[in-house]
Amino acid sequence: MGKSPKKVLFGGDNGWSSSDWTSSDDRVRGGASQSYLDCSSAIARFHGNLDITTLGGAGFASQRTDTETRTWDLSSYSGIHLDLVKTDGKKYTFVIKDEILPVDPETGREQSTISWEYDFTDAGGEGLYIPWSQLRPTYRGKEKKDAGDLDTKNIKRFSIMNRSFFGEQQGDFSLEIKSIKAVSQADDLEGGIVSGQNDKDVWSWKNSNLVGLGLILSTTWAVCFGFCWWKGIDTSHMTLSRWWRVTGRKGLGV
Repeated sequence: MGKSPKKVLFGGDNGWSSSDWTSSDDRVRGGASQSYLDCSSAIARFHGNLDITTLGGAGFASQRTDTETRTWDLSSYSGIHLDLVKTDGKKYTFVIKDEILPVDPETGREQSTISWEYDFTDAGGEGLYIPWSQLRPTYRGKEKKDAGDLDTKNIKRFSIMNRSFFGEQQGDFSLEIKSIKAVSQADDLEGGIVSGQNDKDVWSWKNSNLVGLGLILSTTWAVCFGFCWWKGIDTSHMTLSRWWRVTGRKGLGV
């Protein structure tokens, strides 16, 4: 028997538990931002205040899973699905880590490892689908192009973050999440709806006007050609390329 096409990680039928999460804000670097995760059985509200004055334009507030020993094997799935209830229009970052190092004995802070990040502001009615391939590897805030692949068999941590993006945003923030799931494919992937870092839809032939126009014109040509051939009318001039030049130009409005 194969695995389920989805695996609820947080929320959904499993509910939310505040004990699964802890804050990780810029206070560890001398900042003044602060985040909270208010959990009910159905919804988690990630909220707080992002301060960028203390650190001179920088700042972050985040909630992360509070475990150093648990590992999620998500290698049978193709990505993450966030079911968002309510957003405030600000930009957030979903973060995954596949490696966690011990605390540095000299600084008392956790040692840096690669983070796999995805920025978003909103989601469509079907939620936000994040394929593994869309996660961007970063190290200490900078993109790391030679990071290799995310080890989806050994996921160590999940985080939700609100940060300044170099002074782009600040102040109070609020994001309500119904569930976080690993999925083998997005429920709406066939429609090409994937909210992303650039807030653009992924191209899908089912949503392409150009492909639709091509199918209509080609079908019309086939019907006309067949009718003329059946009636014994000369069809030598009715080539598909000629048909496209004449009708396609009109259809495209040029």
